[in-house]
Amino acid sequence: MNSAILEITWFGLLIAFVPTAVVIAIMVAWRSIVGTAVYATVRMLVQLLLIGYVLIYIFETDNWLVIVAVLLVMLTVSSWIATRTLEQRTRADYLKALAAIALGGVLTLTIVTEFVIGVEPWFSPRYVVPLAGMIFAGSMNAVSLAADRYEAEMSRGSSYPEARRTALQTALIPIINSLFAVGVVALPGMMTGQILSGVSPLVAAKYQIVVMTMLFGASGISAAVYLVLQRPD
Repeated sequence: MNSAILEITWFGLLIAFVPTAVVIAIMVAWRSIVGTAVYATVRMLVQLLLIGYVLIYIFETDNWLVIVAVLLVMLTVSSWIATRTLEQRTRADYLKALAAIALGGVLTLTIVTEFVIGVEPWFSPRYVVPLAGMIFAGSMNAVSLAADRYEAEMSRGSSYPEARRTALQTALIPIINSLFAVGVVALPGMMTGQILSGVSPLVAAKYQIVVMTMLFGASGISAAVYLVLQRPD
């Protein structure tokens, strides 16, 4: 297979924002959350361009402390974002989200890198950092959905077991939908990227299976841990 990847020009990158501009225009017309959408888009652009340069250094490092520091930053930020939508966000909520994402995310990351792929050395940044990003993001989204739904259920007088069950179901909707759709409706980012880089589709499929299972596991464990930590005294 041809392993050459077509490079995206800066003009091409600008054209990629046309659908985004259409959505923002619709949001303006409908008086939706335009500010949040624009801020999120600009932040995404800046963050990805910066990380593109930073990863050049990270991928070349042989210092495991650098990788651990990167993972800690990812955990800290993802935990803060996970509790962003709560109406009454507290320090305790943040710490519970941090514990949940750390437990579910780090456990899953360790299993995948050490026992599934067999990364050598264990802190190899080309494997650990991208996989950690996907895992922590999945856990973050699950915890965020669980936290928001749990708060809503408890505010309307549901019992803890009922609120916990409903919140977990809500948290797992995105990943379960992805499990149904992958390979039929969509080819996920990692699989698409590998195919574009010349990797055999079968090898790419195996990696994507690992990705889907790790996302489901990390999301479910993190959401469950957060909800257990929210148990009333």
